[in-house]
Amino acid sequence: MKLENIAPVKGATKTSKRVGRGQGSGKGGTATRGTKGAQARAGYSHKIGFEGGQMPLQRRLPKFGFKNPTRVEYKAVNVADLQALAEAASLKAISVEDIRRAGLASKNDLVKVLGNGEITLALNVTADAFSASAKAKIEAAGGSAVVTE
Repeated sequence: MKLENIAPVKGATKTSKRVGRGQGSGKGGTATRGTKGAQARAGYSHKIGFEGGQMPLQRRLPKFGFKNPTRVEYKAVNVADLQALAEAASLKAISVEDIRRAGLASKNDLVKVLGNGEITLALNVTADAFSASAKAKIEAAGGSAVVTE
């Protein structure tokens, strides 16, 4: 066995159809494109989704839904995450910047603290929004929840 002896398995490859090579080939003249029209010409390309004039699928299906332009989206951070962050960095006060530095939120994210998990440390937390349960847990642990302007 040598590199020059390697060949594809029988039936794995096909010879390409040679079109437009004269009348004797049986594929001359129109080169299997039919007669006249845009598709018979060089350079023809149809639009994406074009179905030959039939109403295309993206226009047959109904439109639905609504995007609210005034929606405010928050990045959720749980009180358990704040507890872990405070223990790791030995912090008494946690701001949005600390949350971003820890990788829990991106640069332009608004941060909302949610009440999933437990918190035992008395932390002064500053965030863009708090859920009622998160605020209650933080204050029950002896801390404070401050909303940024």
